[in-house]
Order: sequence, then structure tokens, then C-alpha cells
Amino acid sequence: MILEMKVPSPGESIKEVEIATWLVKDGDYVEKDQAIAEVDSDKATLELPAEASGIITLKAEEGDAVAVGAVVCLIDTSAAKPSGSTPAPVAVEAPKVEVKAAPVQATTTYATGTPSPAARKILDEKNIHPETIIGTGKEGRITKEDAVNAVPSMGTSPDGNRGSERTKLSMLRRKVAERLVAAKNETAMLTTFNEVNMTPINLIRNEYKEAFKAKHGGLGLGYMSFFTKAVTRALKLYPDVNSMIDGDYKIAYDFCDISVAVSGPKGLMVPVVRGAENLTFRGVEAEIKRLAIRARDGQITVDDMTGGTFTISNGGVFGSMLSTPIINPPQSGILGMHNIIERPIAVNGKVEIHPMMYVALSYDHRIIDGRESVGFLVAVKEALENPLELLMEGNAQKALEL
Repeated sequence: MILEMKVPSPGESIKEVEIATWLVKDGDYVEKDQAIAEVDSDKATLELPAEASGIITLKAEEGDAVAVGAVVCLIDTSAAKPSGSTPAPVAVEAPKVEVKAAPVQATTTYATGTPSPAARKILDEKNIHPETIIGTGKEGRITKEDAVNAVPSMGTSPDGNRGSERTKLSMLRRKVAERLVAAKNETAMLTTFNEVNMTPINLIRNEYKEAFKAKHGGLGLGYMSFFTKAVTRALKLYPDVNSMIDGDYKIAYDFCDISVAVSGPKGLMVPVVRGAENLTFRGVEAEIKRLAIRARDGQITVDDMTGGTFTISNGGVFGSMLSTPIINPPQSGILGMHNIIERPIAVNGKVEIHPMMYVALSYDHRIIDGRESVGFLVAVKEALENPLELLMEGNAQKALEL
């Protein structure tokens, strides 16, 4: 029997996906539920599992845009499994030697540092050895993106030639580009700035971070929980910042679903911390860690990134001192965090050295006026500079659940 495998719908609004990488070759024998391809939607990268065991015939090329519901491959379920084949991906535990010894027609598995077929082709073209690349895929597999981003060792080639490469952007990256251009062209975006003295937060973190980690199973007490709590407080004080435009209407929210920009192998992802106004410091840190791990492992779904009401972006982790973050449509505001630098400031008429951070709020002026935008950012600053009183109700140990 020939089974037609069709592209499943990754989400309600998604009409097509792009074949990012085939994890098997035409004519391979695949096992039911084995990952056979990675597909890009405009929201995330997903794995496509085989719906049955059998010999596979590919019906689309890498880089092809395929409509949801279209046939991407055929599986001959009546075909016998080739002798000597090793079973597919329970092979996490299989010794690396056994994987290398498997016949060519066997199920494709990947050991740590092994490139996918698409990645190997790109690395060969760049004359880069896989051993020099750290894979970001599952079990350390070198993905197509790893290969695209890989840079040959410095120095000119013996013949003095310098090369270049033309690579098609992934569907996800193209969608990000479209949204960024739309945000610039379709909103009246302005940015207002302030600076925050991080000394009070640093004192709390230094005093309680070890106890926090010990009490909560190794969970770190980072800056994001303080910023998230400060933002949800400010959104309650200035609800226009927590609203968005829908045609001629304003939609206001009485909850705070905070989108958090995190970096993954596919680029910037913006998963959502839902109901952040109801979370404790531990709850915020645990949820951000969970979402960051999912982004790193390529497991972020459409649902994870849908429905945020406000965004926090931390460019400081990359060393950014100041920036004007771009609004994440259809939201109306985004807060940019930056790196912390010790600077001299005036305190009670004296010059003191303190760890300072610039913060930036980009907002849609069509719906948020200057009073609300500046007031919101000042409220964030006040909470961060007085976290014990404004974010912890005067009891740090209780707020941190110690």
C-alpha cells in the first residue's frame, strides 16, 4: 500500500510551509514516527514524523514552499525492511560505532557533531570540516542553519580567491523581515529613554541568589523576573500601553501576557509568558527558562509565540548599550533592556559609582500618548530602583519563596 504523507497544519493561520531539511534520502526505509524532515513555517521550525514504516519517496525538494495539505512524500508500507537495518531513533542510546556501521539504505540517525545531508552539502561547498562546528540540533546534530552560519578559518586561500555565497532566507526569517518592515511602515513608532540604577536589585540578588537556587532546584534569580514584575505593575498603571489597534477600535487587556525575545538556532524567537501579572519571581524565572530551552532545542510552537500583549527584549546579553527596539505587531509597546555599566552619577549632591542600565520604550503613538509612554517608563524605573517596597511588599524572602 502506498501512503501519501501530507503537510499537517502547524497552526490556524498558516497556509504553507517550507522544506528546510530532509532528514532521510529518497529510497530510505523509515520507521513510523521517525523524524523525516524539518519544515519551516512563518512562526517556527517543526519536525515532520513518518506516519508509517516503509520505503520513502520524496516529492519535494529542500527549499520548496509546500501548501498545507499537499503531498510531500510517499511511503510504501508493503515494502520489506532491508536486512541489517538498525531500528530508527531509539538510537539515542545506540553506540556511535553501530550508527556508522549501518547500511546506506538504513534509517538515518545522527550522532553528536554529525551534519544533516543539507548541512553536509553546504559545509562541503565551503570546504569546512564538520569537526570544527558545534551543532545546535538534537543530540548535537549539525543543522542546515549551523552550516550556513559557519565561517571558514581566517586567511586567504592559496590561489588568492575570495568567495561569496547566496543563500535563500528561511521562511521564518522572511516572515520576521516582513513584520519588521510592517512595524516601521504601519505604526507611528517613537522611542523614549531612561536610565536605571541597578544597585538595589544587585544587592537583593547577591544576598539571596544562592538560597533561591538551592530552594528552587537550581533555578537562577536573574534580572528578567525583576523587569517582568516591574513591567506588569506599570501596565496596570498605564493600561494604554497594554492595548492595541484593530482597525478603528482599541483593544485593551486586563491581563499581561509578556512576550520575551530569546535567541535560538533559527534566529530571534518571541515566546509568551502568559498571565505574568499573577506569577511570582520563581514562576517568571521558571517559565522564561522553559521557553528559552524550547527555543534553543527548536521546539517552540506557534501557540508559544501567539497572543502577547507587550514585549521585553534584552539586548544587553549581547553587549548592547542603547537601542531603539522595534514594536512586535500587533502590540503597541516594547521595552528594551541593555548592558549594565558602572558610571559616575550624582547622589544627594555627591558623585558615586553605580551600575547603570539604559532602558528604552518604543511605542505606537497612534494609541499611546507621550504622558502614558513617559509615565510607564518612569514607573518601571521606580520599581526597579525600589524593588523591595514596590515589587516585594517589603519582604524579599517571602517574595522569593525562601
